[in-house]
Amino acid sequence: MLYKKLAKPFLFRMDPEKAHHLTIDGLSVVGNLPGGKQLLKSMYGVPESPQLTQDLWGLHFGNPVGLAAGLDKNAKAVKGFSQLGFGFMEVGTITPKPQPGNELPRLFRLPEDRALINRMGFNNVGTAEMAQNLEKTGKRVIPVAVNIGKNKSTPNEQAEEDYRACIIALYTYGDFFVVNISSPNTPDLRNLQHGDDLKRLLSTVRDEMQVQHKKHGGAAKPVLVKIAPDLTDDELDLTVQIIKESGISGIIATNTTLSRDGLRHANREQAGGLSGLPLTKRSTDVIRRVYQLTDGKLPIIGAGGIFTAQDAYDKIRAGASLIEVYTALIYEGPGLLGRINKGLQELLKKDGFTHISQAIGVDSH
Repeated sequence: MLYKKLAKPFLFRMDPEKAHHLTIDGLSVVGNLPGGKQLLKSMYGVPESPQLTQDLWGLHFGNPVGLAAGLDKNAKAVKGFSQLGFGFMEVGTITPKPQPGNELPRLFRLPEDRALINRMGFNNVGTAEMAQNLEKTGKRVIPVAVNIGKNKSTPNEQAEEDYRACIIALYTYGDFFVVNISSPNTPDLRNLQHGDDLKRLLSTVRDEMQVQHKKHGGAAKPVLVKIAPDLTDDELDLTVQIIKESGISGIIATNTTLSRDGLRHANREQAGGLSGLPLTKRSTDVIRRVYQLTDGKLPIIGAGGIFTAQDAYDKIRAGASLIEVYTALIYEGPGLLGRINKGLQELLKKDGFTHISQAIGVDSH
C-alpha cells in the first residue's frame, strides 16, 4: 500500500530513468545504513516456505521469485534488494569496459498496457567497478547472478573475448552467470543466438568458467543463457539444440520483445525492447517449448509479464523452475513478491501438490 499510495505516484511523475536511478540509489543507501536491512526485511521480507524452497546447481533458493537483470545494472543495491523478499537476483548486464548506452530518453512507460519499452544499450560502469560494488556487499543472503554482455564497439567475430573478460573479472563475485545474447538494443547482438556464432561463444564461456573454477576451487558455478522471445520455431529449436550440446547449465526465457501487437499507449512507437504484460503469453509459450526440447532436464528461469501468482504458476507449469520479475515490480512495488509467494502456495495446494517441483512442466508433457 505504501508503494502504491505514496512512492508510485511520486516516481511516475518523474522521467522513468530518473525514477529508476532514485530507486536504486535509495535502496543502496538504506541497505548500507545501520538497521537499514532489518527495516526493509521487516517491511517486505518473505518468510521461507518449505513448499517453495529449491536447490538447483548446488545453490539454495528460498523462494522461486527473482529479480531480472536490468534493474540493478551495476550491483549498487544488492544489500537492499536482498531484503525485499527475492529468492535470488541478477545484476548487470555488465560489459568489460564502461559504456554510456544509447541517447536519452531511452526508457518509456506504457501504463495502460502495463508495459515498459527500453533501449538502454547496456549502459554500465564496467567490470572493474562492478567488482568493487560486489566486494562491498559482504555475505550474501540470496544467490546473485552476474549477467554478462559485450561492448557495443566489439564486433561479433570477437564477442566471445568480451564474455571471457567479464568472467575473468567477476568469477569470484557471482554465484552464477547469465550470458545475454538477446537484448535488442546492442546492434547485431541477437545474431549471436544462432549457429556457429553461438557454438563458439558458449564453448569459450564454458572453457573460461572451467579455467576459473580450477584456479579458485570451490563448487563449479552454473552458467545460463538468456534467449529472446522473437525467435521463430525453427530458430528456437536450433538454438536450444546448441545450448544443450554446449553443456550450459540452464536457460532464461525470455528477454524483451520487438513485437508491438495490441499496444494502445502512444509510446508503442518507441524503438527498443518491450517488457511487461504484453509478453506474458509469448514467454510462457517459449518456456513450454524449451522444456519439451530439453526433456525437462535443463532448468529454466521464466521471465516476461509476471504480475500475479497465476502468471508465475503458468510459467512453472509450462516448465520454469524459477521465475523473474522486473516490469511488474515498477508497477506494483515490492509487496508483489509476498503476494506471488503466498498465491503460489495456495495454487500448489489447490492442485494437490506438496512442493513446487511437482508442478514444474506438468502442462508440457
